[in-house]
Amino acid sequence: MSISQFFAILRARWKICLSIFFGVIVLVVGVSLVLPKKYTAVASVVLDVKPDPLAAVLYNGMNPGLIQTQIDIIQSDRVAFRVVRNLKLNENPQIRAQWQEQTDGEGTIEQWLSDTFQKALDVKPGRESNVINVSYQAQDPRFAAGLANAFVQAYMQTALELKVDPAKQYSNFFDQRAKEARDVLEVAQKKVSAFQTEKGIIATDERLDVENTRLNELSSQLVAVQALASESGSRQAAAGSSGDQMQEVLNSALIGTLKSDLARGEARLKELSARYGDSYPQVVETKANVEETRRRVEAETKRVTSGVGVSNSINQQRVSELRASIEAQRQKIQQMKALRDEGAVLVRDAENAQHAYDLISQRLNQASLESQATQSNVSVLTAAVPPVQPSSPRVLLNTMLAVFVGVLLATAVMLVLELSDRRTRSAADVVQAIGLPVLGTIPRPNAKRMFRGPRNSLMQQRLLGQLPAPNERT
Repeated sequence: MSISQFFAILRARWKICLSIFFGVIVLVVGVSLVLPKKYTAVASVVLDVKPDPLAAVLYNGMNPGLIQTQIDIIQSDRVAFRVVRNLKLNENPQIRAQWQEQTDGEGTIEQWLSDTFQKALDVKPGRESNVINVSYQAQDPRFAAGLANAFVQAYMQTALELKVDPAKQYSNFFDQRAKEARDVLEVAQKKVSAFQTEKGIIATDERLDVENTRLNELSSQLVAVQALASESGSRQAAAGSSGDQMQEVLNSALIGTLKSDLARGEARLKELSARYGDSYPQVVETKANVEETRRRVEAETKRVTSGVGVSNSINQQRVSELRASIEAQRQKIQQMKALRDEGAVLVRDAENAQHAYDLISQRLNQASLESQATQSNVSVLTAAVPPVQPSSPRVLLNTMLAVFVGVLLATAVMLVLELSDRRTRSAADVVQAIGLPVLGTIPRPNAKRMFRGPRNSLMQQRLLGQLPAPNERT
């Protein structure tokens, strides 16, 4: 379809188009004027992005999930029920009568009111911000403002409950755990005290150091006594073979004196024997004195060498005693280490119980503080006020839409009518229909032209278009 054909159809059916166009406009404007006026009140809240001083949680204001969650909370039945309870609308006799009339008493009036309120509620987030706009539409501007503010107030109370209720549950939970942890700590501390009292332990590490020092001293004494025993054993062995050559015998003054007397007596005996013979009385007496002196030297030497044996026996006995003392000291230290390890286990259990109790007490204090919070991270930015101008119906906007819709509807109806009843409107339609040139047209005598222009221009173009060119004529 060409533009000329479209205008030809429009020229033929202009009455229907104008009727539809103006009918749509009149209908829309009439409905807009008849519809009751509604007012929209808007209140806004803002989410605080600062860290919570109690929970130390950062609410990320740029998180779209958080904003959408808050919007869903505002639009939830819990907030709507709270609005009904706060305003005490369920106690109003007129509202109860209206509920009985519309629902025949089915359901609850709270659910009916909440559903009614939610239909007129609109919640939208601010553009790239933490602001949430809560709007309510009603025929009374004061009622709309009151409901918008009521929803904001109920939302803030619900947000505080959603924050405090889990904290209360956590507080009760940690309170029970704290009591159990305290009982465990008391039992562990009692075990440590009873163990220390039973074993007589005051400072295990200090006592163990003292016992280790004593063991070291005994080891040193053992080494020294072993050296003495080795020396005394060597001397005793030497006493069996050449006792008179021992240092103790050589250093003895009595043995030295006796040996001097013995040497003088033997020299005198030799001199007297050579002079007087063996039977001479003085020789016999001197010989007896020499023998006595020799016996005394042997007896004294034997006494000295026997003292070395006694000293060796004493040293060996001291070595045995020190070894027994060292073994006993080692066993004592091992027992003390075992006691220390056992006590360390009990002390470690007590420390772990103390640490667990401290952690639970810390969480309990935090949860207790959070459960006592009186403010959430939501604040009122602007309160709703009764609007002056109605938000609907918008007569001017509806009129503009009606003009647009009227034009589209009139055009569509015109084209549908034309397709259902196709007619020849112009010479172009004849040419298109039969494929022959049009030689001329006869207009009606009383025909009125809506669009001025040369009448035969189209016919002349068609006719000239069908004639052959001058150079092609025969």
